[in-house]
Amino acid sequence: MEFTIEQVALLLNGKVEGNGSEKLTRLDKIQEGKPGGVSFLANEKYEPYIYETKASAVIVSEDFRAKKSISTNLIRVKDAYIGFTQILEAYAQFTKTSKSGSEEPAFIHESSTIGSDHYRGAFSYIGKNCSIGNNVKIYPNVSIGDNVKIGDNCIFQPGVKIGHDCVIGSHCEFHAGVVIGSDGFGFAPQEDGTYKTIPQIGNVIIEDHVSIGANTTIDRATMGSTIIKKGVKLDNLVQIAHNVIIGENTVIAAQAGISGSTEIGKNCVIAGKAGIVGHIKIADNTTVGANTGVSKSILEPGQTLFGYMGFEMKSFLKSYAIFRNLPILQDRLRELEKKQ
Repeated sequence: MEFTIEQVALLLNGKVEGNGSEKLTRLDKIQEGKPGGVSFLANEKYEPYIYETKASAVIVSEDFRAKKSISTNLIRVKDAYIGFTQILEAYAQFTKTSKSGSEEPAFIHESSTIGSDHYRGAFSYIGKNCSIGNNVKIYPNVSIGDNVKIGDNCIFQPGVKIGHDCVIGSHCEFHAGVVIGSDGFGFAPQEDGTYKTIPQIGNVIIEDHVSIGANTTIDRATMGSTIIKKGVKLDNLVQIAHNVIIGENTVIAAQAGISGSTEIGKNCVIAGKAGIVGHIKIADNTTVGANTGVSKSILEPGQTLFGYMGFEMKSFLKSYAIFRNLPILQDRLRELEKKQ
């Protein structure tokens, strides 16, 4: 890969400050930048590096104002993070090789169909009555159960398991080890202290433009559907239980768990290791902080929750400040008691 700074700026609809004819051959972290590299500055914590980086160019936002002299060239764009993401996308498209055809051994049932420009890796399995769209990439050791419907332009990385009767939209990516449509956690307690398995006869519906991280699991519904709406992004090691509904463009970070029959609104952010109990509703644009537990419905949109159990962030911070000062308050109380 070799482009001039001016060509990169043109791609990003940005403006060059410096020598636009310099050549760029790779992408660098700003703190590790070397001649020929292009980096970006989007987080103010990394600003000190821009004054010492050796990268040939740094992508910055339009409103960036340097506090010291800068030796590198700048590419000013509306949003530096989005701009660098565009560079990453272009680089990935430029360097990746698209696989096609079928490797052996790979199995597809005679009653199933798959569209054009597909790829099926070795030891992949497609069951009965499946309908799979165009340009779908199915990597080795992927298993797709009976009666599954899959749209166009989906990618199934190695080891993905799609259970029977599930429905998947277009432009979705499933990373290694994802399990879609495993049985929901349904057991009925018996009088003798044992548990009776409740059959899970529903499915999972995943809409368009969904990305699911490695080893994440989404359980099928007891009845009806577990639904992941369009634009949702799930990190690695996320657990979505049966009959959950995740709203559009919600993002959930690693090791978070959503219990059964809970409804998460659209454009929510669920941070790592957050836990949400079952049978509640979370309003649109809610942010749930890392390690936060949510035990009741959040009906007012736009709140940020912290703590265990989670409550509104300002209240949590006030309470935490009091908790942090308890030793000082205790000492003061003891001094007052001595004076009485």
